[in-house]
Amino acid sequence: MGSNFLTDLHNANISGVAFKNIKLKKKILAYFAAEELATIAELSKEFNISIPKINESINELIEEKLVKDYGKQTSNVGRKPNNYGLEANSAFFIGVQVSHDFLSIAMINMKKELIASKHDITYTLENNEQSLLDICKEIKEFIVKLNIKKEKILGIGVNLSGRINYRTGYSYSYFNFYEDPLSNFFEQELGIRTFLENDTKALAYGEFSSGLLTNEKDALFVNVDNGIGLGILINNQLYYGKSGFSGEFGHIPIFDNDIICKCGKKGCLETEASGHALRRMVISQLKEGATSILTKKFQEIEDIRLHDIIQAAKKDDTLCIEAINQIGEKLGRGLAALINIFNPELIIIGGILASSDEYLSLPLKNAINKYSLSIVNKDTKIVMSSNGQKFAAVGACLLLRDRLLEITE
Repeated sequence: MGSNFLTDLHNANISGVAFKNIKLKKKILAYFAAEELATIAELSKEFNISIPKINESINELIEEKLVKDYGKQTSNVGRKPNNYGLEANSAFFIGVQVSHDFLSIAMINMKKELIASKHDITYTLENNEQSLLDICKEIKEFIVKLNIKKEKILGIGVNLSGRINYRTGYSYSYFNFYEDPLSNFFEQELGIRTFLENDTKALAYGEFSSGLLTNEKDALFVNVDNGIGLGILINNQLYYGKSGFSGEFGHIPIFDNDIICKCGKKGCLETEASGHALRRMVISQLKEGATSILTKKFQEIEDIRLHDIIQAAKKDDTLCIEAINQIGEKLGRGLAALINIFNPELIIIGGILASSDEYLSLPLKNAINKYSLSIVNKDTKIVMSSNGQKFAAVGACLLLRDRLLEITE
């Protein structure tokens, strides 16, 4: 949108009356983002600010093409005031999900409408500069095809797995071979303000914003993919912890085994309750001579992926069903600990393993009942999400938009 308002918004030197005007405009935009429409009188009452002052700010936002006059309310009784709301295409936000074997890119506008998306972009995540440059290349090509002015793109959110400090822009798991924050590298390459986010947190925020939450203010999102991640919502806010590293649920040492986790330690939940564990388990049994429809489909057993195992289970493959059941039971044991600690209103199970439906959910719920306190778990609702990893790109867009408008911290 390239307006004076946004330029001033990030200017730390502004103070006094000008600063108050900017804060009021931001409050108005945030209100519209949450409530969609409002009248001048409603805004005046909400912020306890005079109608002339609200009217002045609304007119300035209309001039800057951030706000639109949506006309009068339809009614046959009396004279109705005009409703105002966000100008949908006044600004755009791009989200990028960097997965191990694909990229997803999405763009939304100010009203959270999906403008464009591209999924299943061929990509292999490796911790080197070429892999990093490949991400930039795909983002640039995505933007060129949109035919949208670059200055109207307010930010790009890039999701990576592992330890991310979104406040500083540093990645500690991937592409950490630069002294400066990784977000700076993206900004220099793309020419657009860029923010980093942990992929599970972005996916969690997308899930929390998708309508699964009704009146709940406290919820957990468990991302069961190759690894296990956790997104925590407390009082309607994502919880990050001191350095942004909260949610390392998969690395709780819950099992007494000698399996080395990718974190370098033994006995982590991920070693026996993740997608990686499921694949290891199935391949090991096949090598020992177990029967499965997968042996007919794959000449090389090592070529089998999680998706193949889940599809085989849905075709009544006993080996895959039993393996997923075991994963569900062990994951439920970990979730029981979370329920005892957080007493959440809602737990959303997402990621690729969530698509195995009752093969995962039934043993998972049985384990929760077995290992958690009944007085605690009876108030927790468990929901399986149908959204996959690609939805994390949309979650990154939503986080960017809502942070700009201070809907989330």
